[in-house]
Amino acid sequence: MPKAGEHFESLFDQAPISLWEQDYSGIKIFFDKLRASGVSDLDTFLNEHPEDIDTTLGLIKVTHVNRETLNLFGAKTEKELLANLDKMFRDEMREHWRSELMALWNGELNWSGDGVNYRLDGEVLQIRLHWRILPECESTWECVLVAIENITALKQAEKRFHNLFEYAPVSLWEEDYSAIKKEFDSLRAQGVTDLRTHLNSDPQAVRRFMGMIRVLDVNRKTLSLFEAMDKDSLLANLGKVFRDSMGEHFKNELMDMWDGKTYYEREGVNYSLTGEPVNVHLHWTLMPGHENDFDWVLVALQDVTARKKAEEYLRYLGTHDVMTALYNRAFFEETLQDLEANRKDPVSFVIVDLNGLKLANDTFGHSAGDKLIRRTAEVLKASIEDGTIAARIGGDEFILIMPGADEHAAKEMIERVGSLVVMNNKYYREPELSVSIGASTSAPGSSLLKFISLADDEMYKNKGIHHRRRRDD
Repeated sequence: MPKAGEHFESLFDQAPISLWEQDYSGIKIFFDKLRASGVSDLDTFLNEHPEDIDTTLGLIKVTHVNRETLNLFGAKTEKELLANLDKMFRDEMREHWRSELMALWNGELNWSGDGVNYRLDGEVLQIRLHWRILPECESTWECVLVAIENITALKQAEKRFHNLFEYAPVSLWEEDYSAIKKEFDSLRAQGVTDLRTHLNSDPQAVRRFMGMIRVLDVNRKTLSLFEAMDKDSLLANLGKVFRDSMGEHFKNELMDMWDGKTYYEREGVNYSLTGEPVNVHLHWTLMPGHENDFDWVLVALQDVTARKKAEEYLRYLGTHDVMTALYNRAFFEETLQDLEANRKDPVSFVIVDLNGLKLANDTFGHSAGDKLIRRTAEVLKASIEDGTIAARIGGDEFILIMPGADEHAAKEMIERVGSLVVMNNKYYREPELSVSIGASTSAPGSSLLKFISLADDEMYKNKGIHHRRRRDD
């Protein structure tokens, strides 16, 4: 059976991680001299004497390394390795060595950190270094055990996934919701079981919850989406990004979190730093393994502004007359159904029919007839107030729907339209704009269609008067 010393020597030599026995006593002596000369702040001293970082590196004595160290750094023998330490520990090494010096100066007996070393062939090694001043040497620093772990593959994977995050084509946010989780736990401990009732009872609660979110990181797409110069300017202006209707959306998100959901999707409106609305489709994911503390949440925001505009345009085309920009017949019929289903009398209807459209087309051409149609629409737009709906329901026929308006209001509308027709003719050349108008006001007991028919009858009576006048002329 091997002796104890031989046993531990074998463990050291055969360990599957790079191990070094080093002597830091020279550094201890150097520090003692600095303190004797009155130096109390090593950080300031190194700023003034950066060359001493290299000086202290040269004071390290390597007494022994194991086989894995030779493999890691590409050395055939320990002698070859020790003769080329300057090739292995250079450049970026100085930065984390300074951190190690600060730890030693402050009396720490061990240190861990990541850094960069180099193989003898020049290949970069990403390393995680641990050192410990052994107990029997704490007064002299003569024996220090150093372990170097090769984390090159890990760092490459981290860089790869960071680049996937940074250059993703959608806006990504890493966030910490742990403060919200703590508040949830506190509310439950107080006996709150219905979060919605609690939020409704306190108008400021949602805003306070929003303030508990800590943004850890955002990617480049986020900066471009919200027109931010950099991450700091975006994070300093989150109040401009998340406002207005965002509060109601976030209330629903809080309800999902309260109910234990770890993923949800929603659409909402955010704002760029220039004030432009940004329609977004939000994906919220509580990352696996973080369900107990909510400290890692990934939020993806997809810009759907263009899609929303396209949907709004399609909706507009489906409900509006292209020539006049008034509502179309389909919207009129849908509105009529809604009014009938939720009947509240009175509702007044004003039918407006354009006179002489065929004559204008035959005499001046169809472009003149189209112009008369658009002029009629201009008059109606100028006549109506909020709540009144103007629609083109035929080639030369229009209707005004006036919910809540009585007969007196309908009569005033007829007079207003007539006055604006006269005014319109003062600003346009031929052909002259002429309309026939009829109105009716609903009452309980008959369908709204009945009153539209009565308004239509009144319009035709008015049109007959126009025809008689024209014949008399």
